[in-house]
Amino acid sequence: MIQRMGLLAAAVAASAAQAFAAAPAEVRTESGVVGGAVADGVLSFKGIPYAAPPVGPLRWHAPQSAPRWSGVRAATAYGHDCMQKPFPSDAAPLGTEPAEDCLVLNIWRPADAKPGKLPVMVWIYGGGFVNGGSSPDVYDGSQFARRDVVLVSFNYRLGRFGFFAHPALTKATPKGEPLGNYAYMDQIAALKWVQRNIAAFGGDPGNVTVFGESAGGGSVHMLLTSPAARGLFHKAIVQSGGGRGPLMPMRRIAEDQPGAPSGHAIGLAFAKANGIEGEGPAALAALRALPAEKLVDGLNMASMGAARATYVGGPMQDGKIVVEAPDAAYRAGRGAKVPVMAGATSADIGFAFARTLDEVFAPFGPRAAEARNVYDPDGSGNLRAVGYKVAMDRAMIEPARLTAKLFAARGLPAYEFRFSYVAESMRQTWPMGAPHATEIPYVFDTVKAKYGKDLTEQDAATARAANAYWVNFAKSGDPSGPGLPRWPRYDAAQDLILDFSPTGPQAVADPWKARLDLTEAAAAGAR
Repeated sequence: MIQRMGLLAAAVAASAAQAFAAAPAEVRTESGVVGGAVADGVLSFKGIPYAAPPVGPLRWHAPQSAPRWSGVRAATAYGHDCMQKPFPSDAAPLGTEPAEDCLVLNIWRPADAKPGKLPVMVWIYGGGFVNGGSSPDVYDGSQFARRDVVLVSFNYRLGRFGFFAHPALTKATPKGEPLGNYAYMDQIAALKWVQRNIAAFGGDPGNVTVFGESAGGGSVHMLLTSPAARGLFHKAIVQSGGGRGPLMPMRRIAEDQPGAPSGHAIGLAFAKANGIEGEGPAALAALRALPAEKLVDGLNMASMGAARATYVGGPMQDGKIVVEAPDAAYRAGRGAKVPVMAGATSADIGFAFARTLDEVFAPFGPRAAEARNVYDPDGSGNLRAVGYKVAMDRAMIEPARLTAKLFAARGLPAYEFRFSYVAESMRQTWPMGAPHATEIPYVFDTVKAKYGKDLTEQDAATARAANAYWVNFAKSGDPSGPGLPRWPRYDAAQDLILDFSPTGPQAVADPWKARLDLTEAAAAGAR
């Protein structure tokens, strides 16, 4: 009997060892074999080309298939982030030297080969469409992999490389192909690569969650509403990505609008500034021959406002990829019918240009006095503080609620969050709350890389919880799970959010409901 039990135990152990054998560090993709690296229970692959280098004649061209290679391509270091002028105050500083040859992706998965296919999460970085990349330490996907998720991040073209129009370029582009939004074309190409290749890395192409922050969150809205992205993902998370109209003023490719010259007009102005005239093939050849540094020309998040005469400012309405504002699509029942999470930080970004409090409250129309009481209950008269709260609500907080509300109204699972947690070491520096983008190292559970020796156990616990909620959502479409406070589905009648508060995550009635109701009413009146 004892011998039989010993044989049974050995068989079970052998079976378990087979079920959780080491995942192969060499994987065949459609372009060739890549060799990854194992560290602390995670197998990673970095710098895998998902498209051909967008240089020379492929500058301002839809992404093309990556060239094939023979042998094993080392995938142990990040490729170049896309060409840009780094932003000194970036919340996620780059880890590589920017270059125009940058269309690569990175993959993290558990080193042990789990049975079945694992859920996939695809990260889209922010940076105002002029900065950002997949190499920052805070975007490391290891913690997702340790929770049995395949995490993918990728680069997409930025600034004038990612968004550009010119009559010569339009004439040279085959009829039917999209124009202008090359950054968005890259994002869609990366998701198509995931569909074709991720199974080889142990991921489930039928369970893909896209998530992004700021410009990356706005990109998620594009993916949710674009016919070109249909069927490429199954859940979506929007972090500080707006949702009520575009994040930035959106112009058309060839048609001027009042106050918004066309992409063609801006492209012609940029060409002229570089000594290039005309609208034919010679002009396009000269533009494609410009050194990459000339296209950057100092453009980044700090300077983009001053570059409006020669930079289109971001995405353009092209009729193929960008077809309508997100909220218009959701109201009409168009776009992807998938579970969503949406939210923002408690001191998020907003753009306040009012010179007086009367100007701040003018958009509220007949409810201006009510808005004044809600936003400035103590009568402080502080233009900067009050104007900032109004602008933040308009840009990020209320649009996140609107997204959850519109998806819930369609019977789809929707969840709203507010990230109010501030690292203990930063609470004196950020008294108003959690600034824009500060939730990212908590979502990735990379707070050690962000705060180093100043990290506290409360910071680390908040990161573990945030990462777990995001993973649960990717696995099942419901962020709640064992050991976590329940996160209820959004219901407009209850208006409950999951607040990542200074004392931990908790489901609460939105304390800013009165503010957001007024913002919503003002926006509805302006439509």
